[in-house]
Amino acid sequence: MAAPNIETITSLAKRRGFVFPSSEIYGGLGSAWDYGPLGVELSNNLKQAWWRWMVHERDDMEGIDSSIIMNRLVWKYSGHEETFSDPLVDCRDCKARLRADKLNYPAQDTRSIEEAIKQRAVQCPNCGSTDLTEPRPFNLMFRTAIGAASAEDDPSVLAYLRPETAQGIFINFLNVLTTSRRKLPFGIAQIGKSFRNEVTPGNFIFRTREFEQMEMEYFVRPGEDERVHQEWIDACFNWYLGLGLSAENLRFYEQPKEELAHYAKRTVDIHYRYFPEREDDERQWDELMGIANRTDFDLRAHSKKPEDAEGKRLNPDSTEDLSYFDEATKERFYPYVIEPAAGVNRSALAFLMDAYTEKINDKGEKRVVLKLHPHLAPIKVAVLPLAKNRPEIVQMAKDIKRTLQPAMRAVYDDTGGIGKLYARQDEIGTPFCVTIDHQSLEDEAVTVRDRDTWEQQRIKVADLREHLQKQLQVTSDK
Repeated sequence: MAAPNIETITSLAKRRGFVFPSSEIYGGLGSAWDYGPLGVELSNNLKQAWWRWMVHERDDMEGIDSSIIMNRLVWKYSGHEETFSDPLVDCRDCKARLRADKLNYPAQDTRSIEEAIKQRAVQCPNCGSTDLTEPRPFNLMFRTAIGAASAEDDPSVLAYLRPETAQGIFINFLNVLTTSRRKLPFGIAQIGKSFRNEVTPGNFIFRTREFEQMEMEYFVRPGEDERVHQEWIDACFNWYLGLGLSAENLRFYEQPKEELAHYAKRTVDIHYRYFPEREDDERQWDELMGIANRTDFDLRAHSKKPEDAEGKRLNPDSTEDLSYFDEATKERFYPYVIEPAAGVNRSALAFLMDAYTEKINDKGEKRVVLKLHPHLAPIKVAVLPLAKNRPEIVQMAKDIKRTLQPAMRAVYDDTGGIGKLYARQDEIGTPFCVTIDHQSLEDEAVTVRDRDTWEQQRIKVADLREHLQKQLQVTSDK
């Protein structure tokens, strides 16, 4: 089972402290969200799982953390200043601003966006009007100024908040290559904030203007790119499966040529079924991760040497050549780049939706159980005293929590009856609950309850830490 819609997760996230609306006491800010106590743990666990898989468990990977604000020339030569835009239209009746490529068109309509709008074949989703302006490009980069002057007064101070983390990797290619003494093939990974002035953000944390990316650029010899690209496509799909996403809610989407970015040879997206409530099957899916073959476009674009057909330098502002010299073959060339790129927000949303389960207890009551993979669960174990009016039981519970804490994220909770405490931990995805009762004072044993099965077993306190570590690992390997 999975969540029936995003709204179900939005409600749970606010109620249990995963995600809050940003600036809520001042009326909020559209599509801006704050991660709460449980959300920040989930987010950090997700990033750590990605970094461990992508960097620590491989022998061909390095990591960096590049600046959010970079020289404006980075975005000039990457093509973002000229091409990083969405088609924008206005509704003349309700004044709504809309992405033209996301509007609904009549079935089997083969007209272009411009033709469809001119023929009044498209309606405003807000008011139903067909009186829309013609599409025009809208650059998605947030503009800012460096220093005290404004960009209007002094264009030289114009800068941008980065719309992707990838360019910070490309401009550091030579630095990483030199300092790490790497040879092809190898990759550079990065996790960091990006910013896009989206025309129509929304659907909770699915599309926001501020978001965090997990990106990796894998550099290979030209000619090896197609094989390596497919290997990464398969590996990324399996990574999501390994962390608990169900195969029935995942699919591959091969971008057709007309959708490809100008630099891409091939791009395959991994889609998740974010919108199962939609009757149209195709509209149930949207991008979770993209894996692109970016060819050698980026390294060439940022290099000082490449020339056009007339011998003119394509980048007169660069001070470095980002080509690669192969000592074995004595060849110099620009590596091709394979890029798996995923958003933390969209990944977290997919894991929350897929983990959502409803279960009936022995009293016939419906309970929500969030079956998160143990690596992602914000809390690994909750320690619960059965009688908070018995100081010795409370003390024993707190001592056990402190013993577990160095090895796993553990919490102590005595703010309700045991049934409510179990239900609360189930709903936030805690794999195990440990209950201390009167008998525990006599036999030095506790009750361990499993989130998914609700089964319980008695474990000696001396063996508890090792038992839980083993169970968390066993559950992780399933």
